Amino acid sequence: MKAVVYRGSKDVRVEDVPDARIERPTDVLVRVTTTNICGSDLHMYEGRTDVEEGKVLGHENLGEVIEVGPAVDRVKVGDRVCLPFNIACGFCKNCERGFTAFCLSVNPGFAGGAYGYADMGPYSGGQAELLRVPYGDFNCLRLPPDAEEKENDYVMLADIWPTGHHATQLAGVAPGDSVVVYGAGPVGLMAAYSAQLIGASKVMVVDHQSDRLALAEKIGAIPVDPRKGSPVEQVMELTGGEGADKGCECVGWQGARPAGRRAPRADHERPRRLRPCHRRDRRRRGLRPGGPEGPR
Repeated sequence: MKAVVYRGSKDVRVEDVPDARIERPTDVLVRVTTTNICGSDLHMYEGRTDVEEGKVLGHENLGEVIEVGPAVDRVKVGDRVCLPFNIACGFCKNCERGFTAFCLSVNPGFAGGAYGYADMGPYSGGQAELLRVPYGDFNCLRLPPDAEEKENDYVMLADIWPTGHHATQLAGVAPGDSVVVYGAGPVGLMAAYSAQLIGASKVMVVDHQSDRLALAEKIGAIPVDPRKGSPVEQVMELTGGEGADKGCECVGWQGARPAGRRAPRADHERPRRLRPCHRRDRRRRGLRPGGPEGPR
């Protein structure tokens, strides 16, 4: 099969690799029909991780089931499925508590696994023609009959929309809140959209890219452009001097300075720096890391 393969910093190639196949009775084999490129893929592409050469990339995937293992019960051949980024077993201690991103079964020695990502297990990604899905009954999100027609919408459920929505949950957004979102990239836009679905009374999005601000306005948010004045003052004015009730930081640790210059290279930017927080706490207590390794 053809797949996108990592060969080194800023070197990815479409190559012929062995076909993905059923390896365990609980596996599902999917023919990938849509896959997204995530901003997280850039961490590997630009050399900020220690991902191994030869890794097939891609963790935002959707497709059609073409084969199932003998222990698979719910998922059937022909189903259209979306495949969330994280791989989980569904039955370990962390999965039972709802912390499926920190599954203790799929990546021995660590908490959490994922498709095609550095340090997240031996699993190949879905920027390929075929994808093996472990624990298929748990990891395949079966889609409704209109899935083929709307697959460009449903694939958003693989990562980017849940990531933006999760930002609103971490912020505790509730109906009636005024919310400011910093960053109008894909995560920020999904956070703004999610805040509106939750019932926020006012959603403001701060960014200095005109095209992104136009998209924010298109989905019903209020664009805040720092080039037109202090974003703090703009938010204060939009909220009658009160300030926003809740805020979501959706820029990420690579945010540029106002003049567009990257911050000086620090120790935590070097390869091997990008370690998921499961390196800190396999038991997944109430850990909410901040700083350069905080949630997106």
